[in-house]
Amino acid sequence: MKDGMRIDKVLVYMRFARTRSMACALITNGSMRKNGVHIFNSNEIINVGDVLTWAVQGHVKIIKILELPKRREGAEIARSQYRELDRGVKNAIAKHKA
Repeated sequence: MKDGMRIDKVLVYMRFARTRSMACALITNGSMRKNGVHIFNSNEIINVGDVLTWAVQGHVKIIKILELPKRREGAEIARSQYRELDRGVKNAIAKHKA
């Protein structure tokens, strides 16, 4: 089994996008970063420990991958597979102006 997973599948399985085509659109618009580097291809491989950053409705979403999902599951399970590093979260590394 390979070490990582395609970013489009990660975004769907972790419930940040409803479909892979929606995930692809999010990736190809140029706002997605992996470990601080812009990515434009939906076949980019994501591994445990990677940090993903992208713009969502006027703010920046930053997450650290804790575990790669095996499939799309409930929201509670999906949230346990990443840690938010953005605004409004305890121990956040990014500050947000309201």
